[in-house]
Amino acid sequence: MNFEISDKFVDRHIGPNETELAEMLNEIGFKSAEELLDKIIHKTIRLENGIDVGDGVSELELLTDLKNIAKKNKVFKNYIGLGYYPTITPAVIQRNIFENPGWYTQYTPYQAEISQGRLEALLNYQTMVADLTALPLTNASLLDEATAAAEAMFMFYNSRKKEKKKSNVFLVADDIFPQTLDVLKTRANPIGIELRIVSVKDFQLTDDLFGMIVQYPNVDGEIIDYSDLFKRAEEKQIFKVVAADILSLALLKPPGEFGADCAVGSTQRLGIPMGFGGPHAGYFATKESFKRQVPGRIIGVSIDSQGNPALRMALQTREQHIKREKATSNICTAQVLLAIMAGMYAVYHGPVGIKNIAFRINRLTTLLAELLSNSNVEQLNENYFDTLKLRFTNKDVAKSISKIALDKEVNLRYIDETTIGISISESTFTTDVVVITNIIKEAMGETQISIDVINSISELKKSFDNYFVRESEYLTHEVFNLYRTETELMRYAKRLENKDLSLTTSMIPLGSCTMKLNATAELYPVSWSEFTQLHPFAPLNQAEGYLELFKEFEKQICEITGFAAASLQPNSGAQGEYAGLMVIREFHINNGEGHRNVVLIPSSAHGTNPASSVMAGNKVVIVACDDYGNVSLEDLKLKAEEQKDNLSAMMLTYPSTHGVFEHKVIEMCKIVHENGGQVYMDGANMNAQVGYTNPAIIGADVCHLNLHKTFAIPHGGGGPGVGPIVVAKHLAEYLPGHAVVKIGSEKSMTAVSAAPWGSASIIPISYAYIKMMGSAGLKEATTTAIINANYIKAKLQKHYTVLYTGVNGNVGHELIFDMRQFKISANVEVEDIAKRLMDYGYHAPTVSFPVGGTLMVEPTESESKTELDKFCDAMISIRNEIKQIENEKMDRVDNPLKNAPHTIHEVISNEWTHSYSREVAAFPFVHSKENKYWSPVSRIDNAYGDRNLICSCLPLTEYE
Repeated sequence: MNFEISDKFVDRHIGPNETELAEMLNEIGFKSAEELLDKIIHKTIRLENGIDVGDGVSELELLTDLKNIAKKNKVFKNYIGLGYYPTITPAVIQRNIFENPGWYTQYTPYQAEISQGRLEALLNYQTMVADLTALPLTNASLLDEATAAAEAMFMFYNSRKKEKKKSNVFLVADDIFPQTLDVLKTRANPIGIELRIVSVKDFQLTDDLFGMIVQYPNVDGEIIDYSDLFKRAEEKQIFKVVAADILSLALLKPPGEFGADCAVGSTQRLGIPMGFGGPHAGYFATKESFKRQVPGRIIGVSIDSQGNPALRMALQTREQHIKREKATSNICTAQVLLAIMAGMYAVYHGPVGIKNIAFRINRLTTLLAELLSNSNVEQLNENYFDTLKLRFTNKDVAKSISKIALDKEVNLRYIDETTIGISISESTFTTDVVVITNIIKEAMGETQISIDVINSISELKKSFDNYFVRESEYLTHEVFNLYRTETELMRYAKRLENKDLSLTTSMIPLGSCTMKLNATAELYPVSWSEFTQLHPFAPLNQAEGYLELFKEFEKQICEITGFAAASLQPNSGAQGEYAGLMVIREFHINNGEGHRNVVLIPSSAHGTNPASSVMAGNKVVIVACDDYGNVSLEDLKLKAEEQKDNLSAMMLTYPSTHGVFEHKVIEMCKIVHENGGQVYMDGANMNAQVGYTNPAIIGADVCHLNLHKTFAIPHGGGGPGVGPIVVAKHLAEYLPGHAVVKIGSEKSMTAVSAAPWGSASIIPISYAYIKMMGSAGLKEATTTAIINANYIKAKLQKHYTVLYTGVNGNVGHELIFDMRQFKISANVEVEDIAKRLMDYGYHAPTVSFPVGGTLMVEPTESESKTELDKFCDAMISIRNEIKQIENEKMDRVDNPLKNAPHTIHEVISNEWTHSYSREVAAFPFVHSKENKYWSPVSRIDNAYGDRNLICSCLPLTEYE
């Protein structure tokens, strides 16, 4: 008898059942899936034996397995600091946002009309950052504090005035966080920036400086007055960056008030768990004068076609796709979900609550200093917020403290043999302060104290000089002063959620984005304290569960890609690109060929490819594509041979961004190798490879994987993403290391992220996906994704032109429809079709990428035949509307496409001036009557928003 659990996860993940797949294959014109796949994926690149990641397990088996792994992690009390702090995530935020698919399954808000909820939440976040830093222009988050610092350095390097163009030195205080310094080193060298690392007191403002960075408070907790230094720097046109603890700014004078040009940092301690390093939202704030240079995404206020306030991404939207190698940054993914949580933390607590939290942390730190004031220990910080730096008389005392602390499950920071750092946090209690005090007193042979001692202390000294006291107000906007109770915040969060279209509403057919199911069982462990509460710099013997998870997951992705080694450090796809190129760079340098700096990139590539290449110190040479969308073999050969003395790499997306498997891919890789280069494969489309082929078999040397695409991590409205790189054996020794946690080899490149394993706490999601799908399930997912795309092609090719197909007339896992003809025939732009889909309850496919005037559709394997048919019905209905314009049955200007999307306010208004009915506007096909989604705003005026840039909250009356 069979006693196995019959409920297979693969059947819950994959949309169509066997009967539906047979019907779909019949529509496509094939008898079996293998017959179709044989036509699409050439036999020369097919895996003979498939992949072996084990058989798929049930959800219960997976959760039991992961709980056993998690138990191997030891959750100690952490006072390590260094930019990571225990915090309290309000349960109302955890349950209603972090664990809510209405928030975590959204995509980046490129279609702003149906993204107003998260755009408002991000505007709250930007307002919070602007208020606390006293700098007016902020973006909607970056990957972490270290990369935010590197982006600031890069921005100011590109902002040098004419007379400073030869200045290439960036002055770095030697008391910044070590992980930030590590990332600065990585980013500086390839683009010709020299880092000068010295003590702040030894700063010399020489003419070769273009910028500087300082930490506030510094790595050891000391608060330093930078105002005089910054005045002198301003006179010499030297840009000033402050890496600031954002919570400390509730009490301390903010960077914008003592002359900073830019403030960067992390919002982790605003309610985001440490998670062994991430994900967390890095913040970036600067002056208005740098609005055209700011990296990442800025949320701005505009108006819609009815004149009502509306939000959208301003200025930088998809700028890599426009500027490519001239882009100011390769940032493609932010940390939207975490930024929203941090912003909601400020909304929930308000200015009084935030100040009280900061004040309590400061008072507990001062209390600890007072309790130790009569002990034989020197407290070195003159001015401090949350951190004490303690020097002991000899190393034996410090050693004894370490032993006693570990016995009591307490982690402190051991700076050197006689010096210890202690950072207090929001989750510290007075009893914890007593425990810390007694650990130190025990080590020194002194009498222990009881909690009663605290009650006898009538007054505590100030921990910092009056000069540092913040006097300016912050968080004065209504949104930070309305939602004090849980009921109010719950309703506010739900109101915002309801404005947005997510996977809870309908299929999101974005090409190159892989909006597949993010299964609940995969996400469950992300909330477990064994994963969320570990400090990234805790002793590794406290993280045995994480280390086992990483080892197993790296083994999984090496098996899937055919490569030898992996790094989980890159915490976005674009950062994975950068890391891969930097590994190739290190390889060439170690081979005595550091001059190799030319990267060949097909014209069809993702826009971050050329941007990442330039950031890694390379020159970009574009390779042409032929009329069928394939890389031109002749042009590739010509350019590879022309550049053979300096060729570093080729960046190749496979299957291509045009949605086809190029049959000559092995030959392409061979050409590059014969001319001295390495092959970097962009893993954006790995969802079409798993189980059938892999990067190694096509001839690549390194690839990055988008775990937020192929391996089921949610997109979170624009982050978190994870972009690990997987490499061939000859590149393994160059994978990223880390300044604090010793990983990698002697030849490892410096870090690309702040944390050693990047966004560690969400790795369980992808591990769970692979474990539950198993070898056969992963291959079935690939099969179904390709069948779904070809089914849409078969259903819609009578109505729309399919731009590119493979040599046998089929597509891969995505396809491109050409909409350019309708501009002539009906005055209809591709944007009109995208906006009209909102009235039908759908998010548009990817607009005008990789080809202008097109829609790129990727259905993924998770959508059922029923949902695919509904989407196709919507597209066919829209085509019929275009026909009515072409046949002059509808006006070329006043029609439902040009006026889309239609809001409920417009449709129920007493005044209706359009030449078509309200029903046509709002309920254009039968399915929209079953589950109507209403866009909260009508079409947004993007140009107005850029001309009148407002990047912080408007008064609530503006939305009434």
